[in-house]
Amino acid sequence: MYVRALDVTDFRSWSAAELPLVPGPCVLVGANGQGKTNLVEALGYVATLSSHRVATDAPLIRAGAERAVVRCAVVSEDRELRIELEITAGRSNRARLNGAPVPRPREILGALRVVQFAPEDLAIVRGDPGERRRFLDELVVARSPRMAGVRSDLDRILRQRAALLKSAGPARRNAGSLPTLDVWDAQLAATGAALTVARLAALRTLRPHAGAAYAALAPTGGELALGYSSSLSAALPELAAPDADPDEAALESALLAELGRVRTQELDRGVNLVGPQRDDLELSLRGLPLRGYASHGEGWSAALALRLATFELLRDEHPSGSDPVLVLDDVFAELDSARRDHLALVASKAEQAVVTAAVAADVPEQLQGAQYEIAGGTVRRVR
Repeated sequence: MYVRALDVTDFRSWSAAELPLVPGPCVLVGANGQGKTNLVEALGYVATLSSHRVATDAPLIRAGAERAVVRCAVVSEDRELRIELEITAGRSNRARLNGAPVPRPREILGALRVVQFAPEDLAIVRGDPGERRRFLDELVVARSPRMAGVRSDLDRILRQRAALLKSAGPARRNAGSLPTLDVWDAQLAATGAALTVARLAALRTLRPHAGAAYAALAPTGGELALGYSSSLSAALPELAAPDADPDEAALESALLAELGRVRTQELDRGVNLVGPQRDDLELSLRGLPLRGYASHGEGWSAALALRLATFELLRDEHPSGSDPVLVLDDVFAELDSARRDHLALVASKAEQAVVTAAVAADVPEQLQGAQYEIAGGTVRRVR
């Protein structure tokens, strides 16, 4: 898989830009603030319908514009797909596939697969649990795009249920007489169980790839361990096992029972206390959690290992063995020579790698393919 062309209109700093791309390494070079990251952010948005830099769509629209448009031509298995996304703050986005509108933007998921490594990825290691849940959920959706619907449903259920808990008022004194809450409990249990099962399945397949990637990046650094911390750990301690593969129906029943057990607490506090939104991806090295204990180099190695593991996993699982597009956004300047060389070796074998750098000298020799100069609001291929 590779991107043949990327066009953006009123996206971030760009009023308009056209970026023709080729298979193999594509290097975007330009000083800081020229818009390199904005272009690769647009690629990531097409692949995931979210930004790796901001939580909402509003910052993606150029100041003064009503909407942003991203167009992308993707070649996969000798077939070209044309994707168009229209991003409007405060309103539903719209999408087209090969010129035809689709009912929901999430129906384009899977048309472009991207694995992106950026400086923001250090937050997976050092940030709050939400960063790690997001990483794991993006992997879940990349493996099975239909899970985007489950995630969307779960977000809606959690919002509605939280609103009900907060507004229950005097009914909190009689937690058993809230039939509407029973309905939301059932929906939360069903969707929560489906997402948790998918997360655990993704984690089982990712674990060996992550261990191998970390060992290659830091041969003497110890073993990177990945675990799962669940809000159901007390009820189902087996979820913490590395090979956890729970039955979805049993997990749904356990989640429903736990919701009943904590109902009074939830009503008192007005918040959702149980469900996959409370879970965490545990990352540890030499038996210690990376968050709070890892050095800067260990944090970088772990974050990079997770992205490289994702790349290898998605490559292995695709029926035709097609590579996802690998995006490396301004990362080589942050890495030492050993990590740079290993990352360059992997990237050089990708069907397409899109690399950004402030200066061309930061990019290893193995990735000196097509080169583009990004400066003054223009894109120009120089090699």
